[in-house]
Amino acid sequence: MLTLYITRHGQTQWNVESRMQGWADSPLTDIGMAAASQLGKRLQSVPLDAVYSSTSGRTIHTAQLIIGERDLPLIQKEDLREIHVGEWQGKLTADIEQDYAEQLKIYYERPSQYKSTTGENFHTLKERVLRAIDEIAAAHPNGNVLIVTHGVVKKCLINHFSGADLELLWDPPFIHGTSLTVLEIDTNRRELTMVGDMSHAEEAKGSANVQ
Repeated sequence: MLTLYITRHGQTQWNVESRMQGWADSPLTDIGMAAASQLGKRLQSVPLDAVYSSTSGRTIHTAQLIIGERDLPLIQKEDLREIHVGEWQGKLTADIEQDYAEQLKIYYERPSQYKSTTGENFHTLKERVLRAIDEIAAAHPNGNVLIVTHGVVKKCLINHFSGADLELLWDPPFIHGTSLTVLEIDTNRRELTMVGDMSHAEEAKGSANVQ
């Protein structure tokens, strides 16, 4: 059996500023770095075989902090990148709400119908992310693998493996930075056994406050 430990990158500067990131990037904050380190401590007893991340700087940095002193391969996969939100990337959420009100409403209320002018839709995102999961599962039939990816990617995976309709994509839980989701993959079974767990978060916040 393969167990996938799936997390989102730590808090970034653009998260704090309420800017859409998508394929664009911004650095981790002190809180984001502390949370990643604490998740690394939480997973210290898990014998990881490999770590995969998207090609974004924020996920690579998060993965490196989780790995810490461990000698583990860090493999970057483009298919694990966040949804490409096109012209929204780098813009404040407040400005998107004002300038793209109807499109943003569809993005959150009718995700199966969402179309981006210069980015991608949720169907395309789901297709490439599931392809990445299949490739990782083929490379690691057994063992434990960590995946460091993004919030919308995790929502898509949770939505798919829970058997929900795409229109329910934004149903709770909210996916916090460094939250942990566990997917078990066996011959005839793919099952979520943990979703969005943040039991390491309070300790991470305390660490950030003293830096």
